[in-house]
Amino acid sequence: MLKSSLQRTFSIAVKELLHIVRDPATLFFTLFIPVMELFLLGYAIDTNVRNVRTVIFDESGTQESRAFIRRFENTTDFKIVDQVYSEVDLSRAIVAGRARVGIKIPHDYSRKLDAGETAQVLVLVDGTESSVAAEAINVGNAIALQESLERVLDGKPLPVESRPRVLFNPDTRSANFFIPGLMVILCQMMGTMLSANAIVREKELGTLEQLFMTPVRRSELILGKMTPYVVLTVAEFCLIAFLMRTVFQVPINGSFVTLLLLAVPFVLTMIGFGLLISTKASTRDAATQMTMGTILPAIFLSGYVFPLDSMPALFQWIGQLVPATWLIDAGRCVILRGGGWPELWVHGLVLWGMAVAIIVFASAKMRKQLA
Repeated sequence: MLKSSLQRTFSIAVKELLHIVRDPATLFFTLFIPVMELFLLGYAIDTNVRNVRTVIFDESGTQESRAFIRRFENTTDFKIVDQVYSEVDLSRAIVAGRARVGIKIPHDYSRKLDAGETAQVLVLVDGTESSVAAEAINVGNAIALQESLERVLDGKPLPVESRPRVLFNPDTRSANFFIPGLMVILCQMMGTMLSANAIVREKELGTLEQLFMTPVRRSELILGKMTPYVVLTVAEFCLIAFLMRTVFQVPINGSFVTLLLLAVPFVLTMIGFGLLISTKASTRDAATQMTMGTILPAIFLSGYVFPLDSMPALFQWIGQLVPATWLIDAGRCVILRGGGWPELWVHGLVLWGMAVAIIVFASAKMRKQLA
């Protein structure tokens, strides 16, 4: 009796194993996603903030000011990416996102030190990334303190004082940091999942073949299926932005129209990804699994939670291929830093390039599958 029971159990197990093997896409994503999470969390993600892009405005141009700048260069926390020669250029670099920290050394820096007065250094910090802001303030103060202690030990006069100023998010509210990125992630999830399920649902119900018997062309079928989801996802983006402003009190310092125009190619890209997934998945469960596989890079490699500058170079390059990276950065630029097209035209070109490429590729795959 026990032997018969074990045989029946074994037969069911073999049958289920065959079902798994016959669905390689589901098996691949079931095994691949945990491995990807392991690499992302174990290697790419570093909670220690490093290589913060920093721009220098040295009005003093003296030996003492250059020595102070070298202290920033010699740390792993700051990465000097540019040197500017006016406060306007210093502000523009931070608004455009080319730098997260701006250091201004005043023209009377050396004179004040020689006269026994306190020399103040202004440290401008981009507050749109709270972890970067906190680290920049702490390390900037530590460098100023180190400079002061060495001067005191050498019998020199009063110390150097760091004056940090957090821009765009002076209270370092977490809502200001997370919600502009969260609305991008939510819209990616919605757009990809809805469009992926649109074709797969027709496959499961067996109505896809019936549509081919009508005068509707394949290109018209694809366009007709995708258009409602583009409209719904854009509407969802606007709704989340409205709630962000009214409920969570996140200020929108730039033009929302600019951000919306950038969101359109992003949504088209996500619809294209959903269409591509529908060519691979045979069931809605499989389509959902594949969709979740696209969400993980958007969360971990886009700068949404962890700054890209702190990641290894390889993952920084991979992050540039993630569409969410560009819209999250654009969202923070418009919403918090008050940026516009002069700072974001490159984002627009990249997002439209991604949208055209993925839609053309996915449509070709779909037409080939339906032929």
